[in-house]
Amino acid sequence: MTLLITIFAAVITTALWYKKAPDNTMRLGILCFMFWGASLMWLCDAVSEYLELGAEYFNPPAQDMLNDTFLGLSVVALALVIWIVCLLITDPKGVVRDKLFRRDPASGNVKEKES
Repeated sequence: MTLLITIFAAVITTALWYKKAPDNTMRLGILCFMFWGASLMWLCDAVSEYLELGAEYFNPPAQDMLNDTFLGLSVVALALVIWIVCLLITDPKGVVRDKLFRRDPASGNVKEKES
């Protein structure tokens, strides 16, 4: 399940990245690399587990499937959190900078503090 969840996340993110390819303001490439890296990691894990278990690999207990599902969703959530932190740090649209310095986005002037 972890492999399937991360592959779906990687494919969806790659499609979004490709659609927005010339415009890189949302830094979707970072998210693509994280999801494809996780998918590659889970693929290696699945191959090694298949070599160990053989055909039994395809009949996991329900508890193991549930644990793998939670682990896959946790990996996707962690990657999204890392991506959002990267966005907040780089601030490609200048939203955080404008809020911190109370700038008017239209004019770029610093707003006076209201009493």
